[in-house]
Amino acid sequence: MTKLVIVESPTKARTIRNYLPKEYQVEASMGHIRDLPASAAEVPAEYKGQSWSRLGVNVEQDFDPLYVIPSSKRKVVTELRKKLKDADELILATDEDREGESIGWHLHEVLKPKVPVRRMVFHEITREAIQHALNETRSIDDDLVRAQETRRILDRLVGYTVSPLLWKKIAPKLSAGRVQSVAVRLLVMRERERRAFRSGAYWDLKAHLNKRPDQPDHRFEAQLISVGGVRVASGRDFDENTGKVAEGKEVLLLNQREAEQLKERLLKGLWRVTELEERESTRSPSAPFTTSTLQQEANRKLSMSAKETMRVAQSLYENGYITYMRTDSVNLSDQAINAARHRVTELYGKQYLSDKPRRYSGSTKNAQEAHEAIRPAGDQMRPVDA
Repeated sequence: MTKLVIVESPTKARTIRNYLPKEYQVEASMGHIRDLPASAAEVPAEYKGQSWSRLGVNVEQDFDPLYVIPSSKRKVVTELRKKLKDADELILATDEDREGESIGWHLHEVLKPKVPVRRMVFHEITREAIQHALNETRSIDDDLVRAQETRRILDRLVGYTVSPLLWKKIAPKLSAGRVQSVAVRLLVMRERERRAFRSGAYWDLKAHLNKRPDQPDHRFEAQLISVGGVRVASGRDFDENTGKVAEGKEVLLLNQREAEQLKERLLKGLWRVTELEERESTRSPSAPFTTSTLQQEANRKLSMSAKETMRVAQSLYENGYITYMRTDSVNLSDQAINAARHRVTELYGKQYLSDKPRRYSGSTKNAQEAHEAIRPAGDQMRPVDA
């Protein structure tokens, strides 16, 4: 009995194939197999006379989309149809997000299978995860499909109608979009704030001190806080709209000459530590990675662009090294938490293990909390294993 499993990419197909019995044949759709027409040449002959056909969305008929198979995907579809003829079951194993659900739905619509169809989802590619997904298959989630379809239609309506206006009124080759136009608006608002900002000048004094002259490593910093009982002005005391000390602030605004004079007086004096205040502070570990925080950290530490980060993360996921990389959730599965706690005990001892596991809750509105954060796949993955 042959079972055809369809995923998006050849890399993902190769990895999954290692965890399935021989009767499972894993093939790749190479991403989406259908989309709205990208050019007039892709519009089917029966629709060419329609005024909306180039847009690909019939606005007058409940925004009904026109889907076509691009020429670049016709060979892929033909091959998948051939494979399906010899299969007794079709398993759609595309990604678990909106795009993946949509790809699975389009495959079902185009291939028109006459055999049983199951939807298989997983957020990591390990033997255990694949086996669990096979045992917990479901049907296609129409709500996710409609969500993706709505976003795709909005992309087309905004891009195809506003972009030509930009070419005509502003400059050629500009583009508008459902997301990018809003992002540009936010940048413009921030730039206007920056230009409206008025800088102000102030001086302060800082001293680098040694606890003992013969111990240069024991350095600490001191800052001049007040003179004669009056607090010395700092940046937070200024009005950003005027560049002057904000009204109502009773502070001492030093100029360069006054600061230099204070410096000379202080250098001649005797310095003493008159009071030592100890204060306990705690710092919580950062939450597990979401897509956005992964991109931010990769840029901060590795100078990687968002696009490059996602390309690497996609490869790591498809090869079975990390969990699914498109997520807005900071949740971790019980399996992952238990594996991490076991690893801490194994490497460092129980004294370094917290009494109970730390649970994170996301602050992102409408986050898909059923999904997991980005983490190493499986429960035994170590850096050396990669």
